[in-house]
Amino acid sequence: MAKTLTLFLVFVAVAFVTATGCATPRAGLSRVGHAIQVGAFSDVKNAERLTARLQVRGIDAFYFKRDNGLYAVRFGDFPSREAARREARRLVADGMIGSYFIASPENLPVARRETVIRKEPAATIGRPKSDQPRSRPDNDRGNRDMGAIAARTAERFVGIPYRWGGDTVVDGMDCSGFVRAVYNLCGVNIPRTSREQFKVGDPIGREDLRDGDLVFFGSSDDSINHVGIYVGDGRFVHAPRRGDDIKVSSLAENYFTTRFMGGRRYF
Repeated sequence: MAKTLTLFLVFVAVAFVTATGCATPRAGLSRVGHAIQVGAFSDVKNAERLTARLQVRGIDAFYFKRDNGLYAVRFGDFPSREAARREARRLVADGMIGSYFIASPENLPVARRETVIRKEPAATIGRPKSDQPRSRPDNDRGNRDMGAIAARTAERFVGIPYRWGGDTVVDGMDCSGFVRAVYNLCGVNIPRTSREQFKVGDPIGREDLRDGDLVFFGSSDDSINHVGIYVGDGRFVHAPRRGDDIKVSSLAENYFTTRFMGGRRYF
């Protein structure tokens, strides 16, 4: 009887894992819920200042460039539209924000269109016209499309003088904060620091990198101190240092070649 009960419990446990495995997010990752979006700033400094003010209040905010060239600030991961609206109204009453927009998970395709730039100019950032990217096989279409969205979103940040949270966080957070903001816009929450980000996702070797993968640098697997977003052709977008512009660099540069610790894929 005891043996029969044990076998039954094992069967139930295996069945439960099998049934829920596909729906369970990978450890360390989750889907983004409802978010609050504020502003249509023509000057990035205004978006930066609002982001810093919100972060002083303990709000994990970031700013990004919209398709119309204006900058917006986004923050929050709320379970419902009403929860997001309540928080937005509180911040309005406190004088922290003015008008706002609630970004819903079901509206992510709209957000993606807003943050994605056309493939041709994005792929040629910093590259001579004669050096066009080669076409790639179109296997695993869905994941590649999500990776491409992340890569094109990252390229939209190029040239922005990025300071993750102004003076409210320690040096080294700018790079991980930047990639976290990009993934947030693509609907995925990833950990806050580069070391934590390195521990989740699928390990990817240099030769197998594709658009949207994160690339990590450091002196060892336990000493990761920099991260960027791969955008194809051996290039990645990253926040080099506090207050510097977001830029495109090459993995072939000696500094990055010697410190490359590997890639991670989340889509």
